[in-house]
Amino acid sequence: MQHSVSIKDLSLNFGQVSVLKSLDLDIAQGEFIVLLGPSGCGKSTLLNCIAGLLDVSSGQIFIGGKNVTWEEPKDRGIGMVFQSYALYPQMTVERNLSFGLRVARMKKDEIERRVQRAAEILQIEPLLARKPVELSGGQRQRVAIGRALVRDVDVFLFDEPLSNLDAKLRSDLRVEIKRLHARLKNTMIYVTHDQIEAMTLADRIAIMKNGVIQQLADPHTIYNKPVNLFVAGFIGSPSMNFLNGALDGSAFATENTSISLGGYQFTKAPSGKTNVVLGIRPEHIAVGEDARKMPFQFESEIEIVEPMGADTIAWTKLGGQSVTFRAASEVALVPGQKVTIGFDPARGSVFDAASGDRL
Repeated sequence: MQHSVSIKDLSLNFGQVSVLKSLDLDIAQGEFIVLLGPSGCGKSTLLNCIAGLLDVSSGQIFIGGKNVTWEEPKDRGIGMVFQSYALYPQMTVERNLSFGLRVARMKKDEIERRVQRAAEILQIEPLLARKPVELSGGQRQRVAIGRALVRDVDVFLFDEPLSNLDAKLRSDLRVEIKRLHARLKNTMIYVTHDQIEAMTLADRIAIMKNGVIQQLADPHTIYNKPVNLFVAGFIGSPSMNFLNGALDGSAFATENTSISLGGYQFTKAPSGKTNVVLGIRPEHIAVGEDARKMPFQFESEIEIVEPMGADTIAWTKLGGQSVTFRAASEVALVPGQKVTIGFDPARGSVFDAASGDRL
């Protein structure tokens, strides 16, 4: 099977500092891949290597089956959208969109066709005669996307394109980018540190840490079966609860508490009594009558309540360890209140305390 983009054993060093470490990544034609991770993990660096803006130390990059490792960016068949809009302030939207095509000496009628097509897709036709100063942030970002779109390439690269926008605009443009991908069916590689962007946009997410891809999977798998503690803690808001304890047979034991793991599916067979971390997502914890239907339940006292509008986040303790749970907004919760909390351990995640790997 020929992939749209293939990265083979890619490494990048800046002097003695290793930034990317023997990365392998195959991206199918028309796939939407998100590179996700904290600042400094190497996600933008990897995107810049694919774009040809950085020379790699070792390894190879293939786009459309062609080895482009040492090709110039203009010869790689890519369109790139940056975090900054990088529009020419003295030019109209139409001139900004067509500038690269005019420099390439493309025929005038073809330039007009491409600009009109991009403007129609991005719904910026009424803006073509305006200059960037007359546009909102969201409109400027649409123009920046349109400038990549007119290149009519197979692969689009997005480097945190929404991070300069406010929350409402980010949400709106996220939908537009998803709609754009559904219409064009081009391969898209998208860099972000925002997990909501990643979960909503991606066909698959590559979660990175220290120049290494920790897990590459669809959003459902990433969320429900994280491969290690880093991925588990990075995905989810509020973050997954982590309880330290020991695995004793088919039970998780912590201070004065034993939780049966009879329904849990282990990916690696634990050996003997192992120090482990049990991860439970706040939204998988029930309260009140719903909690009494769960395989594991306990009585607890609410410590902190944080109303979020659509739901409520509350903090309590289990076995001396802090636990966060999410409840519907109509559930009345106040600090000091005694409640029944429950969850199904089979929906949790068990990690080896020493290695951090999922068991």
